[in-house]
Amino acid sequence: MIKSPTEKCYLCIDLKSFYASVECVDHNWDPFTKNLVVADPERSQTTICLAVSPALKAQGVPGRCRLFEIPKDLTFEIKPPRMKRYMEVSTHIYSLYLRYVSPQDIHVYSIDECFIDATPYLSLYHMDAVSFAKTLTKTVFDDTGICATVGIGTNLFLAKVALDITAKHDHDGIGILDETSFKQEIWFHQPITDIWNIGVGIARRLAKYGVYNLAGVCAMKESTLYKEFGVNAEYLIDHAWGQEPCTIEQIHSYVPEGHSLMNGQILPCDYSQEETRIVMHEMVDASILELVQKGLVAESISLSIGYARRYLHARTGGTRKIGRLTNSARILKQHFEALFDETTDDDLAIRRISIGFGGLLPEKYATTTLFDNVEAELKERHRQQAIIAIREKFGKNAMLKGISLQEKATARERNNQVGGHRA
Repeated sequence: MIKSPTEKCYLCIDLKSFYASVECVDHNWDPFTKNLVVADPERSQTTICLAVSPALKAQGVPGRCRLFEIPKDLTFEIKPPRMKRYMEVSTHIYSLYLRYVSPQDIHVYSIDECFIDATPYLSLYHMDAVSFAKTLTKTVFDDTGICATVGIGTNLFLAKVALDITAKHDHDGIGILDETSFKQEIWFHQPITDIWNIGVGIARRLAKYGVYNLAGVCAMKESTLYKEFGVNAEYLIDHAWGQEPCTIEQIHSYVPEGHSLMNGQILPCDYSQEETRIVMHEMVDASILELVQKGLVAESISLSIGYARRYLHARTGGTRKIGRLTNSARILKQHFEALFDETTDDDLAIRRISIGFGGLLPEKYATTTLFDNVEAELKERHRQQAIIAIREKFGKNAMLKGISLQEKATARERNNQVGGHRA
């Protein structure tokens, strides 16, 4: 229990089955009675459902299943994702929180989830933690028709675990944990992968030592944990004891030591090496425009190629230092071409590609050599800025390179998407 208004108190608020709930509200359906799936019906039966309605979840359908995994005896409706709409609703809900909370006390974790440092507001509004949580969720429901669940904890980690594990068993959808109740309710919880930031890989490595819950982690020698997990053992140990030193204030003030820009996609079908090269060129062009728009230069590039599942998840790629800081399309594309040719297996079908730019710094740190064609670089910059201006005004598809008109190109379709899904 959160004992007093002066004790540290965090909320973790999750919008219940968010994408599906938005679709239900927009179509005047009750999400608790409507069997609804949000997925792209134009893809195969193996496509992942982005959300299912609470009505389907109550019938045992998991939230991130594939279409073919939904029991055949269930009747349900499919709606394609509308990411722009979900972002609009998410932004509006954020504005509702701002009626009660300062932006400095909110950390947006995802489109449908956020953390709130409620500590100063309990005394301000003369409320306990549960009452404050209910006030926020009622405001959201009354305004949007979307239900929310809440985890309450004395630190960020406990709030998240309370949301993920205990809130689902509460009639009001509110879970509460402090370090004492955490040991009583969560220490022996299985599977351990239900715990925030403990994935299958960590669980598998813990299982080598016969450890399957957080109580087991606490019983392990710290030296063993550090040997197995390195510096990440520190986070695992803290969380096993229900501790989390990080605050929202620290999250907001964090400045990463190194910056990078990543761009990846899953291809719609098996691609050959040359077909993938087309997509890579599109991705590199798009990312370079982003660098220019943000006024950044890169000192390294990275490439990752994932192959079809039948090849047991084979993967190739690597990183390459450019030898200078630049956002020149000519230079960067040359390095990507070379890295692609050196590392990609031309005998295997390709299904994933990711590119990255590392060591990003402001453009003022760009380096040049005596061999650079300054006039050509200037023309390229003017051309890039013109493209950026046109796309900002008329949309990303207002100006395309000829390569994006080829059959296996993906840029035109992806320009109409948000987060890899229909906008």
